[in-house]
Amino acid sequence: MRVHVVSDVHGNAEALARAGQGADALIVLGDLIDFVDYHDHSRGILGMVFGAEKVAVFAGLRRERLTAEASAYARELWSTLHDAAGVVEEAVRTQYKALFAAMTVPTYATPGNVDLPHLWPEFAGDGVEVLDGDVAEMGGLRFGFVGGALLPRGVAPRRTGPFVPYLRTPEEFDEAVDRLVDVDVLCSHIPPDVPELTYDVMARRAELGSSALIDLIHRQRPRWSVFGHVHQPLAARMRLGRTECANVGHFQRTRWPYVLSW
Repeated sequence: MRVHVVSDVHGNAEALARAGQGADALIVLGDLIDFVDYHDHSRGILGMVFGAEKVAVFAGLRRERLTAEASAYARELWSTLHDAAGVVEEAVRTQYKALFAAMTVPTYATPGNVDLPHLWPEFAGDGVEVLDGDVAEMGGLRFGFVGGALLPRGVAPRRTGPFVPYLRTPEEFDEAVDRLVDVDVLCSHIPPDVPELTYDVMARRAELGSSALIDLIHRQRPRWSVFGHVHQPLAARMRLGRTECANVGHFQRTRWPYVLSW
């Protein structure tokens, strides 16, 4: 059995269409949408709507970790549009149409934080199974899926705005992990909460990882834990007990799937 795994596609439908070649199945670990393209400021939804120059200002604020200033600048941009939410949803639908059409082999997908999961059933065809807090069987192994990213403890989810990312409270995320029983392969968008796996060397900050994923790994001892989210991790691979933990890569840029075979 050969399964290809990708994450952080961020709009690269052309590469996604090739990702399943030679595989029995494809696993997609979320972040399908290209919302802010930090490599090419003219691309992504923000670039298409406001142009590269304004995105460069926003990206610079994010790069300097001026979070409050970046949020205020983004709000200022969106306030110039009559129907910002409608503009974003139309752009998201356009990307999803191309991205889900590119999943040409049997596909098992879970959403990332840069996704709108409520739209997925509209675009996922018969060959795409959407899982989140669910288990699927492939080649005699059980694959457990949990999507989204974590909010800091005590921070309430934002429910309004032009784009509402798929961010979950620790309680919501842990509840989804708890539904995964007897898994051989743990599939998540975010990594387990291990410093080497959560630290992004280019962004110079640690993303939030999940302690619930670590607990599952220690209790159920799956063969593999695969994830994405951290685009340039300090460590792309490490073992936790008998479990091989692997960041499958920033697929938008690498264009190369991670391979599981057994």
